[in-house]
Amino acid sequence: MAEALNDKIKKEEISYFTAAIVGGGLAGLSLSILLAKAGYKTILFEKEKYPIHKVCGEYISMESWHFIESLGLNLSDLHLPLIKNLVVSSPNGNAIHTKLDLGGFGISRYLLDNKLKEIAIENGVTLLEESKVTEVNFDTETFCIKYNSGEVSSKIVAGAFGKRSNLDVKWKRDFVQQKPGKLNNYIGVKYHVRADVLSDTIELHNFKNGYCGISKVENEEYCLCYLTTAKNLKDNHNSIKEMEENVLFKNPFLKKIFTESEFLFHEPVTISQISFDKKNQVADHVLMLGDAAGMITPLCGNGMSMAFHSSKIAFENIDSFFKSNISREKMENNYCEKWQKEFGSRLKNGRIIQSFFGREFVTNLFIRSLKPFPFIINQLVKSTHGKEF
Repeated sequence: MAEALNDKIKKEEISYFTAAIVGGGLAGLSLSILLAKAGYKTILFEKEKYPIHKVCGEYISMESWHFIESLGLNLSDLHLPLIKNLVVSSPNGNAIHTKLDLGGFGISRYLLDNKLKEIAIENGVTLLEESKVTEVNFDTETFCIKYNSGEVSSKIVAGAFGKRSNLDVKWKRDFVQQKPGKLNNYIGVKYHVRADVLSDTIELHNFKNGYCGISKVENEEYCLCYLTTAKNLKDNHNSIKEMEENVLFKNPFLKKIFTESEFLFHEPVTISQISFDKKNQVADHVLMLGDAAGMITPLCGNGMSMAFHSSKIAFENIDSFFKSNISREKMENNYCEKWQKEFGSRLKNGRIIQSFFGREFVTNLFIRSLKPFPFIINQLVKSTHGKEF
């Protein structure tokens, strides 16, 4: 009798939210703002503390501009660099210059995520920083979310926890089970630098088994970020500096950037076990957003826009479910179908484009062949981007 009473008291102590979001990146923050603005009691879990530097190219396609401003962030006030040109080089230093039809803008995750965090709080989102979610369990139309400081319950849970998390492993998602291969064993490295690079240009420089991008963000800084295989690092005694000197510097553009730029971080921001394998968009009734739903190769430069767009698609279906217009099953199916329609071909194209880069001989040949036809590079970029949403 006493145990039953204690259980009842514990259940009553658990806070209830209409919606819970695990992960406070671009997708999670924007979804939380949309939900809060619509009047839904929303909680957002973020394992780090804002502001946060994250491994990211920090280039956003213009297709996202109006959506971001609709969240409450006036981008024009930030005087951000507008990026209209692209330079792509092969490992041997052969380069193609082309204009970007749609173009984009540069902004650091350190600034952007923190601005969106402030907007989320202003709109009533309950934000728990330094809170790592350990379990998400669904039972009888309700989720129980356990984290390092307690637990809450909610009607809906969205997973926006990035490229790979403890929950992915716990749920044994398919991409986590894959053996290391050409699509799932990458590392990412990012710096902020001051560099002699045109402010309206994003440069993409290839090297053996990888590529490095550089483009301007705010405060006269540039984001210098590269992706390569774990094997490249291992072959260089797991030393990032040694790998850069032995591998990246073989591209003359990269050698110049790395040796002549002013590096603003004491140490680079890094991430490992990056996977471009296919992912499911719903796991145990949790809607996946952003990189948790599927990651486009950074070569395509559109992951940030996809994160924002996925939050809009998720909100539209969650809102319809909350208004009892559709069932939970219909909500999940609609979300998956819309996600695939918007992003499925982009990810497929991204994997195809990825196959042309990284292998030294193939990349050198590819760039040399395309140099007389720079418009083809622009068409490849367009195939991985969408329209304004």
